[in-house]
Amino acid sequence: MPNQTVGIGNYRCGPGERLLLIAGPCVIESETLTLEIAHFLAEFSKVKQIPVIFKASFDKANRTSLRSYRGPGLSQGLAVLARVREEIGLPVTTDIHEPNQAQTVGEVCDLVQIPAFLCRQTDLLLAAARTGKPVHVKKAQFLAPWDMRYVVEKLEGAGCRDILVGERGTFFGYGRLVNDLRSIPLLHELGVPVIFDATHSVQEPGGQQGRSGGDRRMVAPLARAAVAAGADGVFMETHPRPDEALSDGPNMVRLEDLPRLVETLFELREWLKERV
Repeated sequence: MPNQTVGIGNYRCGPGERLLLIAGPCVIESETLTLEIAHFLAEFSKVKQIPVIFKASFDKANRTSLRSYRGPGLSQGLAVLARVREEIGLPVTTDIHEPNQAQTVGEVCDLVQIPAFLCRQTDLLLAAARTGKPVHVKKAQFLAPWDMRYVVEKLEGAGCRDILVGERGTFFGYGRLVNDLRSIPLLHELGVPVIFDATHSVQEPGGQQGRSGGDRRMVAPLARAAVAAGADGVFMETHPRPDEALSDGPNMVRLEDLPRLVETLFELREWLKERV
């Protein structure tokens, strides 16, 4: 069986633990901007004693259009993430899209992430498990919560016990996602910690003629509802100027707005721990 609480760096995530925040820009736009965001999140983590894992993608391989910005690539991107980890002191994560990326990413990152669209790709899951690092796998927008048992079994079969499962919404017709928050307790029945992806849950896939849209106004209410439903962590993409972001801008949280929202979620989690 997988571990009900998972260690990531110096943090633990799972029932009874503090709320975990996974946050950062959607994609590495530049080293300067990435380090700016990481410094902000590290200071927030230190002052408020809230566990933060820094996330940014080296490659957005699933962009809608060929013309969209994808990122700096594996080598350059991991070099930036290594600076975040070593110089700023935050644990780091990024997503992989191909099995041959897993080992290299595992040498730098504290947590390996599997994108929702790829969560059933057996070779990708096996490669992620063999890194020896915890794995955060997002539930596909087309999967029922109970179908994630087979994803968890694949990771377990390759020796991974430290598994996080992410909820990020379900397709509701074309260009729209909805959240059935019953998914969170149902995913907990798999014996794994559950992360709620608050920003991708408000995404409107392909909604802007070759780009995905979104509605960041809905991030806060959905995140509060997810924590109330038992989410062990929250994933949020953030940027100092979301409307200028090169990927996922419409659903990202403005960096200066992030602390107040996360503090509310953290307080809600602590309140529930004492009463539930």
